[in-house]
Amino acid sequence: MGKPERMHSIRNLITSDPTPKIVVLSALSGTTNALLSIAESLRSNQDEEASEKIEHLKGHYDAFVRELYKTSDGLAKGQQIIENEFSFIRSLTRIRPFTLKQEKELVAEGELLSTQMFQAYLEEQGVSGVLLPALEFMRIDADGEPELDYIERKLREMLRPHTDKRIIVTQGFIARNPRSEVDNLKRGGSDYSASLIGGAIRADEIQIWTDIDGMHNNDPRIVKNTFPIRELTFEEAAELAYFGAKILHPSTITPAKKYGVPVRLKNTMDPEAPGTLIAEKSGSSAESGQVFKAVAAKDGITALYIHSLRMLNAYGFLRRIFEIFEKHKTPVDLIATSEVSVSVTIDNAANAQPIMDELRTFCDLEEPDYDQSIICVVGNFSADQPGIAAQVLNALKDIPVRMISYGGTEHNISILLHTRYKADALNALNKGLFGV
Repeated sequence: MGKPERMHSIRNLITSDPTPKIVVLSALSGTTNALLSIAESLRSNQDEEASEKIEHLKGHYDAFVRELYKTSDGLAKGQQIIENEFSFIRSLTRIRPFTLKQEKELVAEGELLSTQMFQAYLEEQGVSGVLLPALEFMRIDADGEPELDYIERKLREMLRPHTDKRIIVTQGFIARNPRSEVDNLKRGGSDYSASLIGGAIRADEIQIWTDIDGMHNNDPRIVKNTFPIRELTFEEAAELAYFGAKILHPSTITPAKKYGVPVRLKNTMDPEAPGTLIAEKSGSSAESGQVFKAVAAKDGITALYIHSLRMLNAYGFLRRIFEIFEKHKTPVDLIATSEVSVSVTIDNAANAQPIMDELRTFCDLEEPDYDQSIICVVGNFSADQPGIAAQVLNALKDIPVRMISYGGTEHNISILLHTRYKADALNALNKGLFGV
């Protein structure tokens, strides 16, 4: 929501039919980055700089509400919301030391502001609705994972008095942790919030509205002639989200799949476009018979090459390796194995050195490859279909490939290559697999 007109269009979207809805909102565009910048100034004890940034951000909100509301009462309510929240933001600047706890409280202000402003706008427009504070039902555990049972129980309890309301507004992204402190679902978490809420209430459908008409078959920032995918299974969408499709938060699919609630990706700029439907099965459309569905890429990958010192029949070797990754809380993306060697990729190089130091106590290691990308090809790759891998590799015949993972699921072929070849690989796959 970059401009007041976007709030107007959201109002139109959610009131276009009488179906009751829960509307999950993010912060206004640019707000989260601005709040993180203020936090950085406060951590560095640059109080004057932080105060200047706060007043600059407030000026943006002052201008926003002047355009958003059409009545004097509506404007007065919007201005009061801004005064209240920015008073709290200023109070955080007086707390020393400025810790991660205060930073999370500060960053949550983006969603608290946008939802209060939107609810006040709906009231001005005569729309029957209520604002439900996410901090009262959205909770994460010590590992940062949502507590699904608690969320479902508390949310249903809070919704019970509002069965007469067509529109329920709440915040995405923010939550409370086990210490009851303000926390969050990490960046991009509003999609995740919507999926958690939709699953908890067993919604008919979860809709995620962005500025693109659904998930595309390839990265439109790099590849020309991409096209939206009309249908995906939960498994296909999860693979694409994890391996780089930016339209969907990687965790979003999990609660939707758990509770069997379809997810539809829609375009706020073109509401009539069909978007992408993600469900348990692709349905009976012609597209559901397509072998190749889409391609995505994930950057910032590091590849480690590990060799057993005991050579053949080294039972327990893999267990020892992955215990080290577990110890350092570092997930592995791809794995390729032989009798005495294992190649793995990780997307967080911060722990690469301590992991390698421990591995060297019982392994030989090659030099790791940094600056790698994983290209993920998603589709219907059942075991009895011949030629699937051949088509992918033939499309990449002119591009150096470092590792291949195929067969772990029936939906994914993953290829590791240096990031400098990523654009060429995406374009080659678009031509070789989709003919465009």
